[in-house]
Amino acid sequence: MCGTYQGYYMSRDVFGTSGDFITSPEISQIFGELIGIWYFNEWSRIGQPQPLQLVEFGPGRGTLTDDILRVFSKLTSPSQYKLSVHFIEVSPHLRQVQMSRLCPENLNESSYDKSFITKYGFPITWHPHLTTVPEAFSLYLAHEFFDAMPILNFRYIISRNPTAASKVLIDEKEERDHIEVSPESGILLESILKRIEEDGGIALIADYGHMGTKTDTFRAFKEHKLHDPLKNPGEVDLTADVDFKYFSELAKNKAVVVGPVSQASFLKNMGADIRLEKLMQFADADNQKSLKTGYEMLTSPDQMGERFKFLALYPTILEDFLTKYPPAGFDQT
Repeated sequence: MCGTYQGYYMSRDVFGTSGDFITSPEISQIFGELIGIWYFNEWSRIGQPQPLQLVEFGPGRGTLTDDILRVFSKLTSPSQYKLSVHFIEVSPHLRQVQMSRLCPENLNESSYDKSFITKYGFPITWHPHLTTVPEAFSLYLAHEFFDAMPILNFRYIISRNPTAASKVLIDEKEERDHIEVSPESGILLESILKRIEEDGGIALIADYGHMGTKTDTFRAFKEHKLHDPLKNPGEVDLTADVDFKYFSELAKNKAVVVGPVSQASFLKNMGADIRLEKLMQFADADNQKSLKTGYEMLTSPDQMGERFKFLALYPTILEDFLTKYPPAGFDQT
């Protein structure tokens, strides 16, 4: 997917109606705005620690962070708060797409190892991996990122002794006869958890997934249709559902784990209905139809509403506070 020369993400725009799949931020501005409000609210509840970093993994076209920064720019100012943006992106093509959206005055400049100023006035830096991001209080964002990470597929067999893989990767209470495991996802999550605990921060993971119940979810998409994953390597989107139970179990003793809840639940708890009504008041007939369609895609159980999950991670020091004052968006009632 990210091979230097023929990787799927490396030289093309794969998003939107002309690509192979579409993501929630591309469907409606409501999605990104509510995530921006959620981050600002959670950051404010714990005293607005500074300096503040927004770290997004695999930012796509940069649409989601664009919406988040628009929210922050209305609630803060670059001179008032020390907010910086950090993109984890390996694709040269997508770095240029992101730069054209957020830093249009700096197109065609090398994006690694150099900071730029976004159109909102906040500095932004691109990184090939998390290790080069400064250690500071951070808002971590992984939206439709972990589903693209490599997986291993295991099946149950009778063996005289445990194997190395079964000891390290498989829960001894596992009841499924074959499962998908993403060790690379686990390693990255461990790094995020370490940073949250040592430097402070909040992580939000949003992706389609399950709670340790599914088996064969690996599949491919091309032009918004299912495709044989073994055909046209490097030209199709390869994906697998995120196992949120695996994430929760990995994080439970290293962070405060909140969720997961469905995307529909999160967005509605954050006031998606109210935001839709407000936007409808100022939209013409065509835009009203587009807004309604986008809202249905994001929240309908038959579309993205139930398949997508939201999981939040906080430092363990906030456990008592979060028990007394639960975070916004995660009310199950």
